[in-house]
Amino acid sequence: MQARNTTPLPSLEHLRRAKSPPGVPAFHVGIVIGPGFVPMDMVGIHTVFGQMPGVQIHLLWKTRELVEGFSSWWTEPTTTFAACPELDVIAVPMLPPEIQNDPEVIEFVGEKGRKARYMIGICNGVLVLGAAGLLKGRRATISLNSLHLLSELGVAEAVPSGRVVVDGNLYTAGPGCGSFEAALLAVSDAFGRSAGERAELVIEYNPSAPFGTGTAETARPEHLAAFAAMMNPLIASYGAGAVAAYEQRSQTSGSR
Repeated sequence: MQARNTTPLPSLEHLRRAKSPPGVPAFHVGIVIGPGFVPMDMVGIHTVFGQMPGVQIHLLWKTRELVEGFSSWWTEPTTTFAACPELDVIAVPMLPPEIQNDPEVIEFVGEKGRKARYMIGICNGVLVLGAAGLLKGRRATISLNSLHLLSELGVAEAVPSGRVVVDGNLYTAGPGCGSFEAALLAVSDAFGRSAGERAELVIEYNPSAPFGTGTAETARPEHLAAFAAMMNPLIASYGAGAVAAYEQRSQTSGSR
């Protein structure tokens, strides 16, 4: 493990004390990372929940060794799967197919997700929840190129172009802004509407797309085609692993 910089930062210590007075109960938020994780799909969750009192954020992976987020976003996991406490929130950002299809990752997410108060899936990270059987009978959304896979993972209604879809304790969203918005909605449920509003103000969250091309409905056809061509090999890999894991779990559950 690399040496850590321990420069004193009194200004940040002030912020930490302000957001979590002594005696506040712990609230555990777990974010699954791993080689190739996509930072933009987890940073909103980290940022929004990090403002709440008592929140302890766990960056989860099999080991504590540094992992490279895509790309050049080196991160040290804070908590291993084995040492992970019971979670109030489990969140899964987009990870590469090789990681998302890993049986150990799927099993871990399934175990923690079934006990957590809240589940958050962002972009193709939603497929891990599906592979673990956590989307069965639920409404959900995902990255536009993967929407067709949701019906194969037991989803009752696959919602297209949904920034955030909330179904009970399940929050799913597309990439980027979805990370912030799913977290804000979950925070407002867990800590109250006022807490969500305050968090939105603190980060001055007020997105305005400069080109207005961020949806399938508003993008140029040539951009949609290029995007699909870029993603198709990954989507095929995601689908093969997630659907196989879901079907295996369904058969195992049905035989009991």
